[in-house]
Amino acid sequence: MNCFREFLTAGVDEAGRGPLAGPVVVAAVILDKQNAIEGLDDSKKLSAKKREKLYDEIVSKALGYAIVEISHKEIDEINILQATLKGMSLAVKQLSPKPEFVLIDGNKVPDDLVEIAKAVVGGDRLHKCVSAASILAKVTRDRIMVAFAQEYPQFGFEKHKGYPTKAHREALKEFGACPIHRRSYQPVREVLEPTQKV
Repeated sequence: MNCFREFLTAGVDEAGRGPLAGPVVVAAVILDKQNAIEGLDDSKKLSAKKREKLYDEIVSKALGYAIVEISHKEIDEINILQATLKGMSLAVKQLSPKPEFVLIDGNKVPDDLVEIAKAVVGGDRLHKCVSAASILAKVTRDRIMVAFAQEYPQFGFEKHKGYPTKAHREALKEFGACPIHRRSYQPVREVLEPTQKV
């Protein structure tokens, strides 16, 4: 299904709610109906190579797009849900042209977007504009984590992108938390707690 044709519609999605490290990244995209992009889908269903190709095509063909990064520090301060909602709001506000309607992947809409936005569970599979947003968010976040892997090579961020894989958990136990780990997440807290006890 395509995005609603009667409105200038933006799709919004995030990448990075589940990882133990790094930012959450939110993207908003308004596609150009006159300049179709083939192969758009939920970013998780696409190969890294295909995502990279589509990223470049989305950036060059979209009527408008915005990408917002909310840091691991802010996630710890306000929690991941609030950080994600903040990112969604900021991304929509940064769009030019301004959307008349917004489709958000998931089940929550930021308070300041309730009048123009609708949450759609599985929206990244159902609406091309949301698929495009999921690709921009995923590729951007993956690039950020690959860059962090250069700074903290012991954690293997280039492989798991901060998600709580077995290898990542083992590295956490061996090396402790690094500066980009989310202190509010339980696996990270468990590593930090022994050193924080008086």
